[in-house]
Amino acid sequence: MATVPDRVPPGPVHPLLAFLVAAALTLFAGGLLADLAYSSTYEIQWNNFAEWLIAGAMVFAGLALLWTLVALLRARNRRGRSFFVFLLLLAIFILGLLNNFLHARDAWGSMPGGLVLSAIVTLLAILTTWFAFSGLRGKVGR
Repeated sequence: MATVPDRVPPGPVHPLLAFLVAAALTLFAGGLLADLAYSSTYEIQWNNFAEWLIAGAMVFAGLALLWTLVALLRARNRRGRSFFVFLLLLAIFILGLLNNFLHARDAWGSMPGGLVLSAIVTLLAILTTWFAFSGLRGKVGR
């Protein structure tokens, strides 16, 4: 007698979503490194680098957020991994936008808040990447 598994194993993450999430993580991590460099050298150009890296990461995070929103609207089951990744991307987008606004101020005025927000957003991006690529329930981006 054959047994039927209770869960269907999740499919692979869509390659475009994988690219968008990984690109956002990389650029947010670059922004954090630029903030760390600015906090140790006080060279204003590092703050400018961080601002541009965070702005680029926001483009990819916004596209990934849009992708997961469309995937959630198309899915029959709106719970599980897809919804959690969507919530994480929404938090990343909101905090990243605040971080970009904070970096748009004077370089002296962006510290230490910019560094703290960059660290938080980078940790959230790591967590989002982990869950987007993990084998939890459901499919993300399919």
